[in-house]
Amino acid sequence: MKIAVYPGSFDPLHIGHKAILEYLTGDGGYDCTYLIVSPQNPFKDPSKALNARRRYEAACEAVARHPSLKVKVDDIELGMEPPNYTIRTLDALKAREPGNDFTLVIGADNLAGLPRWRCVRRILSDYEIAVYPRPGFDSSALLETLREYCRRQHVRCRVTLINAPLVDISSTQIRRALARGRDVSRWLM
Repeated sequence: MKIAVYPGSFDPLHIGHKAILEYLTGDGGYDCTYLIVSPQNPFKDPSKALNARRRYEAACEAVARHPSLKVKVDDIELGMEPPNYTIRTLDALKAREPGNDFTLVIGADNLAGLPRWRCVRRILSDYEIAVYPRPGFDSSALLETLREYCRRQHVRCRVTLINAPLVDISSTQIRRALARGRDVSRWLM
């Protein structure tokens, strides 16, 4: 099977995430998407790890409200020793399911920082990467910069931009609105 691996904090899952999930198994051509709730992104605030189980359970509940989605909320990272590096997750998925092909799904905002990721050369050479648009980021320019990095490093670059819908909302915006007492239900998945 062709599996899209979509990792993130998902704090909370929202309509932007849903649009990407629908795209991946629709026009994107993936058989299924594994939504990987990451306990702790090595580049973000370590306090996120404290609510990892709650975020995983909330993701399961959100996905269950949309039975037509071909999505599996996967807790693989919750059982792994930190730090949670993407290469370890991808390798663990491949070891668990050797017959499947896994493609990492990231936002355009991650393209500029990708060369700093742990074992990025292996990620780039061993796995495909699908990049969805994010507001305020020039996906094409960022991809060209990454391709130049790959040329200099003599590593293959199987990174493609996908035409997923652009929904201008973020989990950070939702958390801020909640903190101000605003109703955010229209944005939640």
